[in-house]
Order: sequence, then structure tokens, then C-alpha cells
Amino acid sequence: MIQLILQQGVSKELVNFPHILEFAYRKNSTIQLNSFSTTVTGCICLYYILDGKFNWMIDSQSYTLFPGDCTIVLPGQSIGGESNVLNIGTLYWIKIAVDEGGKLLMGKWSGLNKNEKLSVNQILIVNKGQLVLKLKEAHILMQNLQAELRNEEVGFFTRVNQLLDELFILISRQLIRQHNSRRDFPQAFLKLEQTLRKDLEHQWTVEEMAALTGMGTTAFTEKVKNYSGFSPLNYLINIRITEALKLLKRGEVNVTDIALNTGFYSSQHFATTFKRFTGYTPSEFRKNNRSKS
Repeated sequence: MIQLILQQGVSKELVNFPHILEFAYRKNSTIQLNSFSTTVTGCICLYYILDGKFNWMIDSQSYTLFPGDCTIVLPGQSIGGESNVLNIGTLYWIKIAVDEGGKLLMGKWSGLNKNEKLSVNQILIVNKGQLVLKLKEAHILMQNLQAELRNEEVGFFTRVNQLLDELFILISRQLIRQHNSRRDFPQAFLKLEQTLRKDLEHQWTVEEMAALTGMGTTAFTEKVKNYSGFSPLNYLINIRITEALKLLKRGEVNVTDIALNTGFYSSQHFATTFKRFTGYTPSEFRKNNRSKS
């Protein structure tokens, strides 16, 4: 797991930016259990997905985020991982304090004029139900923010705040364009996942999954990789592990039954795969979950 987490009051990189409460880059190679509990924010939280697939609860709604997705959570809204889990993948996030006066979300740090601040403020508040945006352009802005904060080259103070302004402008423009919260994700793939979840016991092949979307295997593999960051088979395994996590929390269900019901060949195959994805054996996860309940 590779990560960079800068925190206000702890990291020297943020001394000049009291409005930036936290900036992070995190790469998970395994599922992180009990590491992303749902909390109500008191600031603006922006998350950007670089790769992977993340199942989150945002303001009491269930969302699945893929590469290129950005979510903005305003003060008073909540965010956390389903079952408190942070999935495999890479993401950026930044937490920004709101204006002390409470009237505007963007404080004195912003270089936007008063009318522009009011416009952005109004757009964010009116569209606060649009929690997930397809915003691939945010990648370079997050990347540049990371470089400016770490390198502290000439003009970095001005440049960091300019990048934040650019990020808010980008989000505001996208919110205007996106009139509803429907994901920019092909309906065929949404139907595919629903079909897979209904019959996880079946030993799905890439050819069968591709056929369900009406595509050839090569095009299908490229599309799945582009949208989820996984190969088709790892995408399927991730679905199986997600379902297994839910079943393991129900203590009355036998581990062997869970393995077979979610499509694993045997309890040993299940245990090996589960540990590779989460760092725990199924029994260890169940025991750990009981001790926290």
C-alpha cells in the first residue's frame, strides 16, 4: 500500500494553507477492513478515483465509484465505505474548511471574485444531491496539487490556491452539464453486474460475460479494464468478495456454504483468495468483526 497523507497541524506542507485540512494519495493493494466508517463531514470533501472500484455510502445512498469518478461531499453530508471497507484501488482526496462566516463554502484563500464565489456556492448547494461526477480532468489537478505541496517551488502558495479554484470551477461546470445524478456508465455493464450477482455460483467465463453485453471478448476486456481498473475475472472476484463480506457478518452462515454460494471452488480456494484481497482469512475477518460489534 502506497500512501501520502498530509494533515493540518501535523504536516509542514500545510502550514501555509490553513483551509486545507487534509490532502491524501492512497493506493490499496488489499481490501482495507474497518478503515472507512461513515462520518458526517464538517468541511468540503473531494474524492477522486484513479483506479479500482469503490463501494461507498454517500449521504445514506449506495454508490459504486470507478476510475475518473469524483465525489463532492458538503458539510452536513456523510460518507463512508459499505461495511466500513475501503476497497482495492487508488484515490486522491482533499478536505477543505468552509468560510468562517458560514455564508460561503469558499473562503478568503480563493482568487475568485465575489460574484464568482457566490455562483459556485449556489451551484454546489443546489446540486448537492449530485454526489458522483465523471470528471477525468480532475486527475491532473490533483496530481499538480500533490507536486506543489511537496516541492514548494517558487510561487507554490499562489499556485496551490489557483489549482483549488480550478477544481471548484471544473466541478461547478460539470454539475451544470449533468442535470441528474445518473452515472455515466453504460447500461449494459450495470445489467451485467446485476446478472452476475444473481448467480455467483455459476463459473462465469470471460466469453459468457462478454456475450451478456453483446461484445467480443477483446473489446469487452478493454472496456471493463477502462471502467473498473480490473480484468474481467478480477472484476468478478471483487464482486464475489464483496458479497462474501456481507455473508460473513451473518454469523449463522457456514464459511463453506459462503464459499460455494459466492462461486468459489472450495473453502480453501475461498480462504486463499479472500486473504489475498483483504489480508485476513474468512475466520479471522468474522472473529474481528464480532469483537467490534
